[in-house]
Amino acid sequence: MNILSLSTAEQGASLAVFDGKALICESYWTSRLTHSRRLIFMIENLVVDRAGLTLEDVDGYVAARGPGSFTGLRIGISVVKGLAYALSRPCIGVSSLDGIAWRFSHCSQPVCVMMDARRGQVYSATFKFSKGQLEKKSEEVVESAQKILETMGSAREVLFAGSGTKAYQDIILEKMGGRALFSAPAMDYVSAAALAGPVLCDNTPFSDPDRSLTPTYIRKSDAEINLGTMPEN
Repeated sequence: MNILSLSTAEQGASLAVFDGKALICESYWTSRLTHSRRLIFMIENLVVDRAGLTLEDVDGYVAARGPGSFTGLRIGISVVKGLAYALSRPCIGVSSLDGIAWRFSHCSQPVCVMMDARRGQVYSATFKFSKGQLEKKSEEVVESAQKILETMGSAREVLFAGSGTKAYQDIILEKMGGRALFSAPAMDYVSAAALAGPVLCDNTPFSDPDRSLTPTYIRKSDAEINLGTMPEN
């Protein structure tokens, strides 16, 4: 089964093509161009030029469903749904936070993912893996880094990953000290290859109703927030 996985949850776009559980090729591109101006080109380049496939050869799609950029997520999800509908292929969604955490699926320490959500907040969840399998995942939240750290308790060591962990590294170090471990900066983005991690562990991933490709924003959009603060006529 050939699978195309992609993420547009952040400024950078990440794509990966799998043949079964084997990664064929992957691509990451961050620039000032919007996802709408580069995503189709990236898909064609990766699938056709590099993987040597046609779009008809893709058997299923995986996309980041959030949290992340409202506009970016809508673009990525729309493109995947459009391709899946046109080619009669299944598509599923996976949390953007998983697309960071699964890079570290063989880490013995808890993995706390923080994506910078701006406004002094992070999108976050904590993962516990064992031998490449997910044992436990906390609820996904959008909170200040301080509040997230309060839930760490007396954990001996925690691996922090994601853009938010670098934005609030000083706060993490102040709270955790030497118990805080940090991923390399190049490992902090939502990876399409890692996004497919939980999918590849499942023999029937496209039949799971919990993986429907609907956006998960966690936080309300600016329009929704502003609407709630508008005075009534």
